Amino acid sequence: MIATVARKKQGRLSAALDHASGDKRFKILEAHMKKLQFRQDALIEMLHKAQELFGCLEDDLLLFVASKLKLPPSRVYGVATFYHFFTLKPQGRHTCVVCMGTACYVKGADKILAAIEEQTKIKPGETTPDNQVSLLTARCIGACGIAPAVVYDSVVTPRQTAGAAVDQIRKWGQHDS
Repeated sequence: MIATVARKKQGRLSAALDHASGDKRFKILEAHMKKLQFRQDALIEMLHKAQELFGCLEDDLLLFVASKLKLPPSRVYGVATFYHFFTLKPQGRHTCVVCMGTACYVKGADKILAAIEEQTKIKPGETTPDNQVSLLTARCIGACGIAPAVVYDSVVTPRQTAGAAVDQIRKWGQHDS
């Protein structure tokens, strides 16, 4: 049993390293790691660089980082899943983040989220099948004075309504067609 698990793990690791050999982004990431002297305490900075280069932190990339830093894959995965900035799946062309903090929630964030879910047919954390829209939620974005707030493609938009949010999603669909 233990030998089987070890072989599977080694197989995934060698596959990740083989995959890395032909992709220039891995070389750039490795140069960044070298600049930081492959220090284990620079893991978060290296994950930021990896996500900047690749767009998300998929399993093979996390295994590559773990291998180069001589860290257990569980530690790298744990850090990547703990911080909300990191994403393990490719994001859509557009992102919509609905703030679910107390002020936003009291002023209707739940209704905004429900309207977006109905329009896009996805739940928070998912991306539409055409990879156009990723829907996310945040515990609080710190914009309580302009609640309810929604972040569209990194732009914080104040005093949103369900209708305004759906209109924004529709605009993205029109411009991308």
